[in-house]
Amino acid sequence: MKKQWWKESVVYQIYPRSFMDGNGDGIGDIPGILSKLDYLQNLGVDVIWLSPVYESPNDDNGYDISDYRSILGEFGTIDDWKSLLEGLHDRGMKLIMDLVVNHSSDEHAWFVESRKSKDNPYRDYYIWREGKGGKEPNDWGSFFSGSAWQRDEATGEYFLHLFSKKQPDLNWENEALRQEIYDMMTWWLDLGIDGFRMDVINLISKVPELPNAGNGDGKYVFGGEYFMNGPRIHEYLQEMNRKVLSKYDIMTVGEAIGVTPEEASLYVGEDRGELNMVFHFELMDVDSGPGGKWDVVPWKLSDLKRIIGKWQRSLHGKGWNSLYLNNHDQPRMVSRFGDDGRYRIESAKMLATLLHTLQGTPYVYQGEELGMVNVKFDGVSEYKDIETLNMYEEYAAAGRDHSEIMNSIYVKGRDNARTPMQWNGSANAGFTTGTPWIRVNPSYMDINAERTLADENSVFHYYRKLIRLRKENEIAVYGDYRPLLENDNRVFAYVRSLGDDRLVVVLNFFGAPAEVVFDELIAYGNCELYIGNYEDAPRNELEQRIELRPYEARVYKLTK
Repeated sequence: MKKQWWKESVVYQIYPRSFMDGNGDGIGDIPGILSKLDYLQNLGVDVIWLSPVYESPNDDNGYDISDYRSILGEFGTIDDWKSLLEGLHDRGMKLIMDLVVNHSSDEHAWFVESRKSKDNPYRDYYIWREGKGGKEPNDWGSFFSGSAWQRDEATGEYFLHLFSKKQPDLNWENEALRQEIYDMMTWWLDLGIDGFRMDVINLISKVPELPNAGNGDGKYVFGGEYFMNGPRIHEYLQEMNRKVLSKYDIMTVGEAIGVTPEEASLYVGEDRGELNMVFHFELMDVDSGPGGKWDVVPWKLSDLKRIIGKWQRSLHGKGWNSLYLNNHDQPRMVSRFGDDGRYRIESAKMLATLLHTLQGTPYVYQGEELGMVNVKFDGVSEYKDIETLNMYEEYAAAGRDHSEIMNSIYVKGRDNARTPMQWNGSANAGFTTGTPWIRVNPSYMDINAERTLADENSVFHYYRKLIRLRKENEIAVYGDYRPLLENDNRVFAYVRSLGDDRLVVVLNFFGAPAEVVFDELIAYGNCELYIGNYEDAPRNELEQRIELRPYEARVYKLTK
């Protein structure tokens, strides 16, 4: 497998609205990020992924872009952004930008023109259709509830929006539109950025006929088979790579909803000329019931192990994995997969150990390195996320119990990840001197960067060790993966191998002690504890039978 800098990197995602406010208006901004670059350098991460800072009406917090080459005023100026890029590069870090090209804002100049008339030159930049029988062109439902179509009064036709009605889908069938996007990407790359994270990139190709997804009963249906991994997706990405990406030494990661390992190998195959990595969602759906995301069911360790193992084995030698357990669209990982109460610190470290000892590039979401947790606001009025608010309205109208809906929000709502970064114990967690755009999580008094940095046994310092050890040991990056104890429903264990070296990773996923009896004797000459989240774990021996404490993580390095 070819060695690449982006395989050996650790990426840190910044959600700028919630990271650090530099001017006291309650909204995080680029000057705020600039003030925390030394913090990021101290953590040891290599790449910053910056969620959108472009001009936007903020219907979906910046993922509805009205000008791809302009910085939104509340985030700062293009000069502020250039200072950020320079500051990162001066510190040996790289910057990747969010690329949102499945859709734009309805306030983008292209769409403003497109909706004026059926013969406007920009009409075909978007997906317009006539209605059928006084209704929408088909029965597709939006990711954000309701119909995926919106009728426009000016022409009487409907435009497609897989997300908000203020996020009309771009028509990638149009060659002129594609070239506009490639020109915009080239503009940013020529400014010196180091790559792109591509938002819902596997949705850009739709089945041209746009057929109904349901049985004609009038209900809106998720029509993913007609717009996920569509008929021309690989043609488009190969063209993008040929015209833009291949001309720069950059990293690319595509958000790919509903992709399987087999499909992923087409996106990231090293001989395919498309992307470096994809974010898949199979692991993120491990606690989703038949009703989808908001139908919360208990996750099972057996499913977690099966999914991770499948992706590790399927892409090995073919392409590269991305490793994440939370981001701006997902709840906090310690609340979801660990214990955000008694064993918050131990479980946060255990989950971090998992992410940093698998093959792939680890992604750290802001606050993860502090062990930040989910939030429970008192009422739905305190939530800001459009997906959450639309869901609440739809479910309440259907007669769902209020407390049942709120529980789903507490577990899965995107605002769990979007509460302000917790810098210290002062007012508003040190995030702003003004009124924050969304309430701060009350946990900030106990969980904050100032307190965490002062404690050498904190989650933050454990992340520093993981990142450093990963950089110093190629086996943690390039080693292959073999599962151990596959039928154990409490412990996740596996071996990483590279040449004559081995890493043995043993993770107790629960809050009770667990005895581990290996089905093979792990005896291999020299043995040392690579890293562990309990200070007094045995350092130079790995026996066939070991006792793990609650949420204990141990990683042993074995050499001949």
